[in-house]
Amino acid sequence: ISLKAISVKSRWKMLYRVIRFPPPPAALEFQVTESQPLQVTGAIAALNCTSNALLFQRMRLFGPELFHSCCYFSFLSEQLKNQNMASNHCHYCMESLLGRRYAFREENSYCVTCYDGLFANSCEECKKPIECDAKDLAYKGRHWHEACFKCAKCNHSLVEKPFAAKDELLLCTQCYSNEYSSKCFHCQKVIMPGSRKMEFKGSCWHETCFVCQYCRQPLGTNPLITKDNENYCVPCFEKQFAHHCYSCKKMITTGGVTYHDQPWHKECFLCAGCKKQLSGQKFISKDDHPYCLDCFRKLYAKKCAACNKPITALGGAKFISFEERQWHSDCFNCVKCSISLVGQGFLTQQDDILCRKCGSTT
Repeated sequence: ISLKAISVKSRWKMLYRVIRFPPPPAALEFQVTESQPLQVTGAIAALNCTSNALLFQRMRLFGPELFHSCCYFSFLSEQLKNQNMASNHCHYCMESLLGRRYAFREENSYCVTCYDGLFANSCEECKKPIECDAKDLAYKGRHWHEACFKCAKCNHSLVEKPFAAKDELLLCTQCYSNEYSSKCFHCQKVIMPGSRKMEFKGSCWHETCFVCQYCRQPLGTNPLITKDNENYCVPCFEKQFAHHCYSCKKMITTGGVTYHDQPWHKECFLCAGCKKQLSGQKFISKDDHPYCLDCFRKLYAKKCAACNKPITALGGAKFISFEERQWHSDCFNCVKCSISLVGQGFLTQQDDILCRKCGSTT
């Protein structure tokens, strides 16, 4: 029982014979048993009935409104008549749609004029409304007439054709390619939008052009090696150009060191004495073998007769040799006055060297 029915029951204590009637529509029927009348509300607007509910008269309560039983069924008939009338008339201007074209939107019918004025989209090109009997072509929230959907460059129709967008302009694939697409590094032809392109070291290729220079097989995403601006798959490069290490005889794929015109792996180019890796380090060659500085000094370097330190030729350093003895250039001095004897005449006295002045006074 609705709240309206409960309020009536509480007001009229003599109310009885409350009956539920099944839909359609659900309503509550009862009899008034007291002489004080109830005010009829729903029937007034529906049927211009002004009678009140009298004693023992059958009544129907539908929603918040009260009806005589006879008025209630007339009210339902009038409602159905209004619904049928609404379905045959424009929902906006209420003109009859019989014999006329109309459009249907959200369960309501509209004449063509009202529908176009209320709901038609504006064409992006000509700014005119796209009427309901015309095709509405949409792309990313924008709309066009079928005749206005054209390439911004060549004005060819884009209807049912592939196209691309650039700075809110629609372009056919040919115009887009000519203006913005990359060119293949190999064939110098345009890479069309939508086709797969390969990028490597800042250049672009067609997928079919990005192949090994030797075997002509597609490289795709496989490892490759570039030589003289040409790309090779690893097996072909190894067969054609790879060097083999002088030490281990294995192939050198990347990097490497050249010593005496022979290729070496960096990890194979070691000191002949201590076996320390020499790549990137200073070394000295002796009998076609490389030595680190420490090993060469210990094994082969001559020692200065003056300071007793090893003499090496690193950095183009000069040394003096005389009768199986050697001196650093900075150490070849007169033992008495310490003047440099490099490029000067000198005298010997046992193991000492003297300038001519000091030697003549001895």
